[in-house]
Amino acid sequence: MDLAEIGERVDDSPDPLSPARYTAEWLPSQIARYASAVDMLPVGSPGKVGVLDLAFERIGGRTELTAHYQKAPLHITRTLYGDPGRPDMPSVMFLSSSGGVVQGDRYRIDVTCGAGSSVHLSTPAATRVYRMEQDYASQLVNFSVGRGAYLEYLPGHTIPYVNSRYYQRIGVTVDPEATVVLGETVMGGRLARGELHAYDAYCSDLEVRGTDGQLICCDPMRLAPPERPVTGPAVLAGFGVVASLYVVTGARPAQELAGAMHDALTGTGLRAGAGVLPGERGAWARILGDRSPEVTAAMHLTWDVVRRLLIGVPAPERRV
Repeated sequence: MDLAEIGERVDDSPDPLSPARYTAEWLPSQIARYASAVDMLPVGSPGKVGVLDLAFERIGGRTELTAHYQKAPLHITRTLYGDPGRPDMPSVMFLSSSGGVVQGDRYRIDVTCGAGSSVHLSTPAATRVYRMEQDYASQLVNFSVGRGAYLEYLPGHTIPYVNSRYYQRIGVTVDPEATVVLGETVMGGRLARGELHAYDAYCSDLEVRGTDGQLICCDPMRLAPPERPVTGPAVLAGFGVVASLYVVTGARPAQELAGAMHDALTGTGLRAGAGVLPGERGAWARILGDRSPEVTAAMHLTWDVVRRLLIGVPAPERRV
């Protein structure tokens, strides 16, 4: 076995590195137009395909990591139980040994949360998407969240550099009695260097479905400055940072949750707001700002309000 591969896979498909697993079934046109062969470390080469496959179960009063497969450059920290308000809930960070995302990279992450489990997932730093001359990079993330489970996925910022092309798809399957809290923050580039929306394309798709396959909500983002300005009033309106927080839950009324999130954001002074998800399956918020620190603080404040309402404990301090 490759030394970069450890653990036991969650599913039983024969080849975890099959191109069918790490290749998106569909690409937005803004990304697909750049698809091409890479003559330096082509797609599928060692170090170009990262895989994480994790499973969590509630055992003996706390959640444990019960299955773990990883393929470099993706890997994880060991499970840490450092949340004073929820000592039963592990925190796991997704890491990359590559230092950033480059052309031809293909990442896939699968996480299964068993009934009654609780887990916090994050990254230790921003994801840097480097300049590309050929092709694009992508990351596919899939969450399966069982009955009574509680999942938080709050990664650090994504920073697309000049001429980068990046596609991310997050697919969630959630039980009606489970809760999922998802965050995404995108910077318009290396703002301190004056790089504002100098990337070729940043596209993302969030799709949340119930265990019956019915669509709960979806949120596509298409940013392609060379094709169409992204600084208009209906897009980013000149701001350099955009953050979104999605809360899929039946634990509290959607209107109550959205109202609390909106009230928290009103005091930040940022361009932000919150609303109810379709079918009142939860709430979501979006935040626009000029600088990363102020948007990060607003996201943390909103996450804190959500936590206090749903699980009765504050949000711990984060390093990202």
